[in-house]
Amino acid sequence: MKACVLIEISRRTPTSVTVHPVALFSILDHYLRRGDNQPRVIGTLLGTRTDTEVEVKSAFAVLHSETSEQVAVDMDYHRGVYDLHHKINPKEVIVGWYSTGSNLNTYSALIQNFYTQETTPNPAIHIAINTGVEEGERAGVSAYVSSPVGVFPKPENCVFVPVPVEIRFLDAERSGRKILPFLPSTESKNSFLAVVDLLAKTAASPNASSNQPVSDLEILEQSINTVQTMLDRVLTYVQAVLSGEVKGDPAIGRYLMDTLGASTNNLDKSGFNASLQV
Repeated sequence: MKACVLIEISRRTPTSVTVHPVALFSILDHYLRRGDNQPRVIGTLLGTRTDTEVEVKSAFAVLHSETSEQVAVDMDYHRGVYDLHHKINPKEVIVGWYSTGSNLNTYSALIQNFYTQETTPNPAIHIAINTGVEEGERAGVSAYVSSPVGVFPKPENCVFVPVPVEIRFLDAERSGRKILPFLPSTESKNSFLAVVDLLAKTAASPNASSNQPVSDLEILEQSINTVQTMLDRVLTYVQAVLSGEVKGDPAIGRYLMDTLGASTNNLDKSGFNASLQV
C-alpha cells in the first residue's frame, strides 16, 4: 500500500511551472508596498494544473509576520480572499505560494506544509522571486516543490527541489509589456521588466524564445510600422474616393477632417467640407 502511495505522488509532481506576467507584477507590487520591518512578503498562487505542469495565472498577498522566534500566517484571510476569487473565477485553484528573496529556511518549510494541505493531493509549488530592488541583488525567479526528510518527517523538515520555470505571455499581456517602457519610471515597473527580461533569457523551456520580450528599439520600430500601415490604408482610401473608384463615406470624411484639422491650415476647407455634405 505504501509503495502505491509513493508512485501516485511521484506522478503528480510537476515537471515545469509557467508564470504569467499578471501574477509576477502582483508579487512585485506587494513587495514594494511592504512595511519597513518586513524582510520579505508571501502570498497565494492561483492557476491551473495537470499531472506534469502548473500554470500560475494570478496571485494575492497574505498577511504574515516573522521574528527570530516564530512565524505567523493569517490563514483566515487567505481562505477568505480565495473564496471570493473562486466565486469570480472557479477554474483557478490554489497551486502554491510565493515569497520574495532566496532565503529558504525553517519558516519556509512550515509555510510550505500549510500550502501542501491546501493543494492536497497535489504538491504545493513555491515561487521564490529575487526582486533586484536591493543593491547587489540579481533579479530572477525560481520554482520549487518540497520533499520530506527523515523516517518520521516533521513539518519544518523538508528539502526544496528546483523545478524548471518559464514566463508565458498571452496576446493581451504581450501588448501591456510593449507599452511599459514608455510609462513613467517606477520601482515596480523597473523590477518587473528586470525579472521578465532575465527570466526570458534563462528560461529552460525550448519554446521560451518565442515568448521573450523584445527590446525598446524593436518596440518603437513596430509602433512606427503600425502607424505607417494605418496611414497607407487611409491614403489609399482617400485616393480611391477622389478618383471616383469608391463612393465616399461622409462620416469617415468628417472624422478625417477632425483628426487632421490641426495640420490642414493651408487646405481649401470650404471645398473639402462641401464634398462631405450628404
